[in-house]
Amino acid sequence: MKPVMPPAPAGLKNAGLYLHVPFCEDLCPYCPYNRVKYDEGLFARYEAALHQEIDLYAPYLAGTTLGSLYIGGGTPTVNAKGLQRILAHLRTAFSFSGDICIELHPRHMDDSCLAMLRSEGVTLLSLGIESTSDNLLLKIGRRHDGRSALDALSRARRAGFKTVNVDLMFSLPEQTIRDWEEDVRAVLDLGVDQLSTYPMFAFPYTDLGMEKRAHAVMRPPGRTIRKMLEVTDTLCTANGLQRCAVWSWLRPSGQKFSSITRHHYIGFGPSAASMIGTHFYVNSFDVNAYAASLPGKRPVALSMEIDKALEMGYWLYWRVYELNITDADFRRQFGKDASLTSAFGHALWPLCLAGLAEHTSEGFRITPSGAYWVHRLQNEYSLNYIDHLWGICRRNAWPGEVVL
Repeated sequence: MKPVMPPAPAGLKNAGLYLHVPFCEDLCPYCPYNRVKYDEGLFARYEAALHQEIDLYAPYLAGTTLGSLYIGGGTPTVNAKGLQRILAHLRTAFSFSGDICIELHPRHMDDSCLAMLRSEGVTLLSLGIESTSDNLLLKIGRRHDGRSALDALSRARRAGFKTVNVDLMFSLPEQTIRDWEEDVRAVLDLGVDQLSTYPMFAFPYTDLGMEKRAHAVMRPPGRTIRKMLEVTDTLCTANGLQRCAVWSWLRPSGQKFSSITRHHYIGFGPSAASMIGTHFYVNSFDVNAYAASLPGKRPVALSMEIDKALEMGYWLYWRVYELNITDADFRRQFGKDASLTSAFGHALWPLCLAGLAEHTSEGFRITPSGAYWVHRLQNEYSLNYIDHLWGICRRNAWPGEVVL
């Protein structure tokens, strides 16, 4: 990736938008995402710049119908009125055919906030509960308790959104299988539409990683982690949820909440990434540097050219994550003459022979055994790609060349 301005997006089909709100009232020590302590003055500067970035992209996306808008952070609702103004601007500037999705923190989603989100067209919610155990929440630095988190989930479900997803974290320090089972049961008992489960990553540049050194963060052994995933699958299946991704289970009547599986997307805000087919790029992580570049130019810190083979590989990665790799989706993305088996048969058939995937009438599907190993490989991917790129970008607002 190089500090070169990529071309403006053009000719995108069914692309999504991403909005990054990098502010939190409290900074969780394990969190790898780009975030800063909430400050009213800094938020005002961020918001003003964000409106300018929206206006900068609007001419390039005129006439383009966008598939979805995803809002992450940080804590997107830490300043609910500011977020409402941003949402109103996005809906005015762009045309959406799909859902508006948002991540929520249990401490920043009172009933008036939920009503505002519904009025602005938000359809899918994800609550970062992480755990229902007060003891484990304390260990990972969360500032809510289990009871308030479950109350937040109940209120979100009553508010009438299409899908309410809950994020739970496993492989926490000193977490037992019984702890994990109690967490999963607690959210399933409240009728959650989707459950997404994530391991705790020990990124060296996080507060936790810097304080204890990443290798010293004690997590459960691999056999315990595998058992936790098996418990999750058993309990979710018994409650009518089906596995829809490596780490997620969905009720069949619900609509899948996903943050990362859009093929083409454009990001707004500090550290937001964009994938436009020919290029992948990221904005400056620094809020002040991001704001200073606008409205004169797009706040892009690093970009990388994407050739067709790499774009196909990117598509395959997220289809494997979703456990379903279909010929129809491949042709829809790369043309009616594109062949999934010609492009990736050399990689997919060995997985079938190893029992990690199976061939279906529609293409290929990752098996439960394969899903476990994808999970293990994603740990390596995250630690090597995210840690390297994000670590550099957090230290330097405008970094030089980064080799991934």
